[in-house]
Parts: sequence; structure tokens; C-alpha cells
Amino acid sequence: MSPDPKSNGIPRGRRHFLKTVAAGALALAVPPSGEPRGTRSGRSPAPQKNMAYRKLGRTGLSVSEISLGSSPLPDPSLLRALIDRGVNYIDTSHNYDNGNAERQIGRLLKDVGRGKVRVGTKFHLRPQDSRDSIVASVHGSLRRLASDYIDVLLIHGAESSGQLVDERVLGAHEQLKKEGAYRFLGLSCHTNHGEVVRKAVSSGHYDMVQIGYNVFDIQETQKEVEAYPDYLGSSGIRGLLELARSADVGVIAMKTLKVGGRRQNLDKYRTGGTSLFQAMLKWVLADARVASALTEILSYDQMEEDLAAAGSSLSGEELRTLVAYVEENGRDYCHMCGRCRRACPAGIATTDILRFLAYHESYGKTAAARRSYAALPAGQTAPACRNCGGCREACLYGVAVRDRIAEAHAILAA
Repeated sequence: MSPDPKSNGIPRGRRHFLKTVAAGALALAVPPSGEPRGTRSGRSPAPQKNMAYRKLGRTGLSVSEISLGSSPLPDPSLLRALIDRGVNYIDTSHNYDNGNAERQIGRLLKDVGRGKVRVGTKFHLRPQDSRDSIVASVHGSLRRLASDYIDVLLIHGAESSGQLVDERVLGAHEQLKKEGAYRFLGLSCHTNHGEVVRKAVSSGHYDMVQIGYNVFDIQETQKEVEAYPDYLGSSGIRGLLELARSADVGVIAMKTLKVGGRRQNLDKYRTGGTSLFQAMLKWVLADARVASALTEILSYDQMEEDLAAAGSSLSGEELRTLVAYVEENGRDYCHMCGRCRRACPAGIATTDILRFLAYHESYGKTAAARRSYAALPAGQTAPACRNCGGCREACLYGVAVRDRIAEAHAILAA
């Protein structure tokens, strides 16, 4: 396969047409962390390296380019080492490790001082929830965090625009604001990004969004996509980043180290001294519209690897390696747009199932994936499939959705 002379030496895939570097740094994205990385711990941290910081939109918060996920959290000594190395934003939720993630963060805040760490935590919006139950959930988070306030309060996994303006959510926000329980509002979104992020921006109610963004967003779609005046680019995510920036809504990228397909040996994708994971993080951070790349760090080796990406630029050679990686591994990568789910006449939770499959394949979180799959209503799981093929037809990237959810069922229902 020969490179396109107009693509800066990046080969064109026969199936997926990949974004080129023509758009400059704004076309770049972040690293996938799917394959479990080294878990050796107990090593003394390397000498302090200056962390780079960016403003999180109109919140005005200065956040570290590498931020820390807490599902799971590292052990307390490594957690403290990360803060000492300049990481100052931690993402958590009321339900991570049954609340123990917030408790551990609370102990950290007492140790290092509340002002040294910005904390974003989340609540769920379920059909049975009320304004009072949401408020109670946030009060529980405050107790576990041992803090008077939350820096960023987020809706966990918003899937529709209606959730963002639901009277229960708005009522809870209003009451909690009067109490001084939070400083800024946000949301995390795993699927249906287009609808959710557009509503978050247009409502004027949300100060930041946390969305999946990684190197697989280099991929072009196989089909034409309906164009919206405020939603640019066929891959979707980059258009949403531009929309968010236009309203000064901050963006934190999650799912940044997601690898495509099954776990594998990724050493062949090293570029000189740069690992694939470092290149992925650099790709995300090359986009100035992203304030921080969120990742889980569970060992000192991972700390050294990930923090090295902060303040570093992505080279052309590293970008070519990433493009080759995506081209070879992106065939079954789900971008979580939600089109397959909306097209399913049986109402199968396709995007959820594919996300759970990724927990197993990319992150090694098989037990959690099985629990999540088991929690789905029976009518939304793979056996309810009518074999109509509508999901495959709806997918902009040609993912064999029907085959993948059947595969997920065989693994996760075992």
C-alpha cells in the first residue's frame, strides 16, 4: 500500500480512510490504554519533572495535562507520588469501588491539602431517582471526600439531551448550588456524543464535558454523515470539540488509552524511545481544545510512562506509527455514536454491550464487564437480536455489530 502524496506520507487504508495531518495540531488526538501495562511498584519516583497545565474552559481551573482516573485508584503511596509529580485533577464517582475511591481521595486531600487537588465526581440519573435522591448522592460524596465542596460535579454517563435539562437534575443543581456544594457543573458521556454535547453547550448550564477521545478518532467514516451547522467533521468528536471551545466549555478526554480489538503485544508500535501509550497521549494533548487526558495509573512504571507525555509534542514519525496502528487494529473499534442502538428494532443495548466487551478485551476488566452485562435487562442483551442487520447498516465505520454483540454474549454471559 503506497502513501498518498497529499497525505504527508500517511498511507490510505483500503477500508478506513484516516485523517491526515493537514489540519495541523488540532487534528491530533490521545492514547489508548487497553493492554494491561507493567504493575511493578515500590520503585522510588524519578526526579520531579515539570507538569504542564491547561485551563479547563470557563471554569478557569488550571488542570494538569495528565489527569487521574479512579476506577481503580492506585495504592496510597503511588497516589501521593502522582500528586507530588504535578497531577492535580482526579476523576471519580459515587459508585467507584462502592464509594471507597472517594474515601481514599478524601484521605489524600487531608494529607496534601484541599487546594492542591481538583476533584470531579459524579452522580447517576436513573428512572427511579428524584431531586432529593440526587442531592443525597452528592451529600454522600462530600462526606466520603471529607470536603465542603466538589470542584466539578458531573452527571455520570449522560446518554440523551433530555437528561441534561431534566427537572430532577436542574432542581438538584439549584439546591446544591445554594449550599455551596460544587463550583462547576459538567457531564461524562459514553455514547450519543453528538446530541448530548450539543445540548450541554446550547443550554449554557454546563461548564465542562468529559468525552471519549482517542487515536481511533483519526478514522474517517465509510458513509456520508448528516451535517449540522454546529457539528463539524465526519468523525464527530472533533467537531464537538470545536463547538465546546466556541462556548468556552472545557473538555477532558477519557478512554484515551483504549486499544483496538483484543489485547496484544504492542511493542512493535514503539517509535524509538516512545511507547504506543505515550504517543497516544501526545496525540490527544496535541489538540489544544482538550484541557487534560484522563488515564488510570496503577504502577510506578505507568506513572513514568504517562507523565512523560505531558508537555511533549508528537513527532511526524510517531503520528505515522499511530496511523499504522489504527489502520491495522481499527476494524472492530466502536466509536460509541449510538446509531446502531437507535436503529435496533429489538432495543438491544448495543453500545453498552460493545463498551463492556472493550472492558474485557482492552482493559482486562473481565469481572466488571460480566457484572455490567448481567445487569442489563434480558430484552436488551444479545439473545434478543432479530438478525435484521440494521445495526451494521447504521454503523458509519462498518463494524460488524451483530457479530460483536454475539461474541460479547459468549464471553460475558459465561
